[in-house]
Amino acid sequence: MDGNTPEIKRGRKYDQVIAGARDVFLAQGFEGASVDLIAREAGVSKATLYSYFPDKRILFIEVAKQECASQADRALQVDATDVPVREMLTAMSYKMMEFLTSNFAQRIFRICVAESDRFPELGREFYASGPKLLEDRLSEYFEHACERGELKIDDIGLAAMQFQELMKSEIFVQMIFNIIEKPTEAQVDRVISGAVDMFLARYGA
Repeated sequence: MDGNTPEIKRGRKYDQVIAGARDVFLAQGFEGASVDLIAREAGVSKATLYSYFPDKRILFIEVAKQECASQADRALQVDATDVPVREMLTAMSYKMMEFLTSNFAQRIFRICVAESDRFPELGREFYASGPKLLEDRLSEYFEHACERGELKIDDIGLAAMQFQELMKSEIFVQMIFNIIEKPTEAQVDRVISGAVDMFLARYGA
């Protein structure tokens, strides 16, 4: 947390509060998620909820941070030393796409953009626990792949961010602007195949 965000209290009902808040934020969005509703869903009193999170935005940041970190972990639960690059990137891409097209990810992105001026810590926490974490994990894998001779990359950090952006082609933007509600299986296959092909055309050894 930065200097503008209070330290989070961790106690026996912390996980309970986070789980309840996640369900409410997912169903109601940030503005629609009242403290009363979150407390009821979590099975705690408002006093208990406030003892952990005195501000709803702080609670949302914590929920978003944990969700992004969890998704990044799931996307990269592959032994980097054993899996060929195309297989690794393809498998990881489907997990990434599942998160990017989820209601939760869409809500997080919109809220971070909308609140970034008034509450910059929201954007910073989202970036650190989402895109930056994924960049670090991808970079670690790309280093292994370069050592094996499967990839040739001079700027690994840039390549990791480029791959994330390729994954956002078409579908993510169309969902953010409410052009489509959910992509078809064919649309997902097309974007992922194109992203992996383009990445390997540039960086494949």
